[in-house]
Amino acid sequence: MKKIRTLINQIKLAVLFFFLAQDFLYAQTDTTPPITPLGFTSYSYESHIDLTWQPNSESDLAGYKIYKWIGNQFVLISTLSKDRNFYWEWLGTTSISVKYKISAFDFLNNESPLSNEVTTLTHLMSDNEFLEMTQRATFRYFWDYGDPNSGLARERWDGGKDLTNTIGGSGFGLMAILVGIERGFITRDQGILRFIKILNFLTNTAEKFHGAFPHWLNGNTGKVVKFGVQDGGDLVETAFLIQGLLTARQYFDKQIAQEEFIRNSITQIWQNVDWDFYRNGSSGLYWNWSPTKGFNFSDTFIFHGWNETLIAYILAVSSPTHSIFPSAYRSGWADNGNIKYTGQPRYGYDLFLGKNNSMGGPLFFTHYSFLGFDPRGIRDLYANYFNQNKNQSLVNREYCIANPKNMIGYGQNCWGLTASYSIPGIGYTAHEPLLNDNGTIAPTAALSSMPYSPQESLSALKHFYRNYGAKLWGDFGFKDAFNLTYSRSGVPGEWFSDGYLAIDQGPIICMIENYRSELLWKYFMKDPDVKSGLSKIPFFPDPTDVSEELSAISDFSLYGNFPNPFNSSTTIKFSIHNNQNVGIVIYNSLGQLVRKLIDKEFDRGNHYVIWDGTDNYNQLVSSGTYFYLVQSNSQKQIGKMVLLK
Repeated sequence: MKKIRTLINQIKLAVLFFFLAQDFLYAQTDTTPPITPLGFTSYSYESHIDLTWQPNSESDLAGYKIYKWIGNQFVLISTLSKDRNFYWEWLGTTSISVKYKISAFDFLNNESPLSNEVTTLTHLMSDNEFLEMTQRATFRYFWDYGDPNSGLARERWDGGKDLTNTIGGSGFGLMAILVGIERGFITRDQGILRFIKILNFLTNTAEKFHGAFPHWLNGNTGKVVKFGVQDGGDLVETAFLIQGLLTARQYFDKQIAQEEFIRNSITQIWQNVDWDFYRNGSSGLYWNWSPTKGFNFSDTFIFHGWNETLIAYILAVSSPTHSIFPSAYRSGWADNGNIKYTGQPRYGYDLFLGKNNSMGGPLFFTHYSFLGFDPRGIRDLYANYFNQNKNQSLVNREYCIANPKNMIGYGQNCWGLTASYSIPGIGYTAHEPLLNDNGTIAPTAALSSMPYSPQESLSALKHFYRNYGAKLWGDFGFKDAFNLTYSRSGVPGEWFSDGYLAIDQGPIICMIENYRSELLWKYFMKDPDVKSGLSKIPFFPDPTDVSEELSAISDFSLYGNFPNPFNSSTTIKFSIHNNQNVGIVIYNSLGQLVRKLIDKEFDRGNHYVIWDGTDNYNQLVSSGTYFYLVQSNSQKQIGKMVLLK
């Protein structure tokens, strides 16, 4: 018996040596390089360039090499892995012309011939070019960085170490793929294949809990990845996913087998979500359910608005199979009317929803539920959501202009507080005006508000790009957040995130598209189940939304106030270019109205108005920072002053 085992081991060794010898022989004889990459294309922007190409398909492909014309020859400037088919370079200014070539190489370093050259030329860009540039780069997060097995969006990019899949972020990613098709970043056939991969995974592999998906999952096994103590269904993240799926169900409308498969698969997933189960017999919806703890654990509760959960309640009422009663929308989402904001206007803008001690909250409240749901021209019993979203966006901006906490960098073009990465030691947090402001600006806040504040958002986009450059721009567009007030060990400095988050990148590309073409709004609102649900809630026509843009400030100039700081009184100086009505109001650092100073007709020319430091009741106000809003017709400017006693 021992001799037999010895003989078997000798045979195994012989076979192993044979294959090793074959590999060695192959390694010595393989001199065939990969083919030269096809479709090598360049895109020129204001301060950087993009290069893209079609991925090679060789099994022994190792990667790509980028060459740049320097001096009188092409010089190797970057070596990329095989799973990457884009490259960008920050050149820093306009009117720079550069030539590039590309090659592919295998694991034995056999290198293909160089491609034909492409030439780039940086140039001043139009508004549409800025939007297209931002969408194209942001799209790469969901397309190039999507999970290769599931096709779903990964939760974050932090150097590529964390490969967790996100359900809510994938809902945003599905809509991003539709944008990619419409904008020509990919073909419709490519988009279809990715959708089929995703739907097969969601249907056959991903864990579900009474039809709802978990917050996070493993892209290979489909098993839950715990989010804190949560180990089961997350109804709100599932709602973000369904919002994207229903949009796609309307978009893929051709009578061909692949698109019929997409529609049927989406219908199956949608109809299997048991929204009523997550009511648990209550007057609202529970956020989570656990297969081990049920509804009885610390991280689940009945969720009420104003927040990101509106879409969950809309879908729960709209479900054709497991719907909730509209009364649960009113008692759940609207908290029996307690959702309404009853505080003072903030910086002259009315808020209709939210906590009275807030300025509306972080801006993602105005984004996540509205990637598909179009709030224009309709309202429920509680608000016109377009008005709410527009005013909250502008309050967020005015707060950054007023800058009551004296954060570095805040201003009319540098604004946007929302949930994002934050400074080291904090991690991820929901930044918002006044209540949670540590100086961190997230580009997604302003850029995803594009439908509500287009000129202000576009100005912020240009400011981020032109002023912070490659500190804030990366593989997938604008990085998640930055903080110019941040300091380490008492030394003033700045912090720029190196990471990206799916739930921040998704609203950027999708809300810019809704501003540009209404694409996602159009298809989601076409869905017959959604239409039925909105009528049940009910939503009804409301022509009072403030969807017109504010015109540029051009008919008056604000010169500021003097003295500043002041003790007993200060003089505000402004100039108007034609006869018109001018109003000036004073706010404190909380955005609360202190004094209506003037509201009357002025002749063209220079004017001076004195504030004596009293409120509307002629009471002297306390020392502190105050803001004055000067408004002419629909045009506004704001100034900051300090009262010292």
